Amino acid sequence: MTETPRPPGAGDPGNYPPEPTSPGSSASAEPPTAPLSGAPGPGGYPPAGGYPPPTGDQPPSGGYPPPGGYPPGGFPPPGGGYPTGGAYGGPGGGYANNEDKTWALVAHFGGAAGMIVSGGVLGWIGPLVALLARGNQSPTVRAHAVAALNFQLIWSIIGLVGWVLSCIVIGFIPVAAAVILGAVFGIIAGIKANEGQLYRYPLSASFIK
Repeated sequence: MTETPRPPGAGDPGNYPPEPTSPGSSASAEPPTAPLSGAPGPGGYPPAGGYPPPTGDQPPSGGYPPPGGYPPGGFPPPGGGYPTGGAYGGPGGGYANNEDKTWALVAHFGGAAGMIVSGGVLGWIGPLVALLARGNQSPTVRAHAVAALNFQLIWSIIGLVGWVLSCIVIGFIPVAAAVILGAVFGIIAGIKANEGQLYRYPLSASFIK
């Protein structure tokens, strides 16, 4: 009998017609292309166009603000910060040293003690001693001594006039006023000086500057 003709390669073992390629086979896969410049990479980074240049307002190293947050107006300059000391910025409550503080207290408390002991006529001695002893070396002591001296001078004069008029009853009123006011305000000024503050005496005159 005559055999039916076979297609080419149909009867040969291992010679099969090629199968159609599948969509996921390597024969039809195209090589991956790199992302365009500036396009987001895997996960969305970097952003399109790249990262912007730094503007100078980024937080310090570490990415965290300092404890308590940023101070208003920014950071203090290097080596700056808040001043230390007392009212005038010096150690010991506003004085450059303890000697200045001692003489300032002598000026005020000495004036008050002088008014009490002398009966209202020698309150100026304590401030004058402080001025002569330390006023030329320390502007702070000079300011305290001059303030006390001007106050005690005017009330010492009033007290002296009162003693002159003591022959009549009205003469004792100026004496009592000089003693009381000179002592009270001298003590108040001494307390303020101990805290580093310059007290402004009321009812005073500027005899010495």
